[in-house]
Amino acid sequence: MIDKVAFAKALADETRQQIMALCCCQQLSVNDIVSALDVAQPTVSHHLAVLKKAGLVRSERRGKQVFYTLNRERLVAGCCQVAEDFAPGFPVKLVVQVEE
Repeated sequence: MIDKVAFAKALADETRQQIMALCCCQQLSVNDIVSALDVAQPTVSHHLAVLKKAGLVRSERRGKQVFYTLNRERLVAGCCQVAEDFAPGFPVKLVVQVEE
């Protein structure tokens, strides 16, 4: 079960949305994200912690660096759960795009 409040709070911030977009289909280090967004490292780390707590990013340690990627399955599941909880009986269509 997904915590809808944590999920919604994680999505509600513009910087976190930018981080999610950056990490969508690739693994990025904190330094990569800092460079791409021109935001201070502690700020990026804070936002990553919120996203990780909500299950929206995955992390992988390689040596001294941690790489982050978007947890697309969790994002889709969370959106579907919110739709089912607040719009019961309304059909939720899941469109899956096959990557080539």
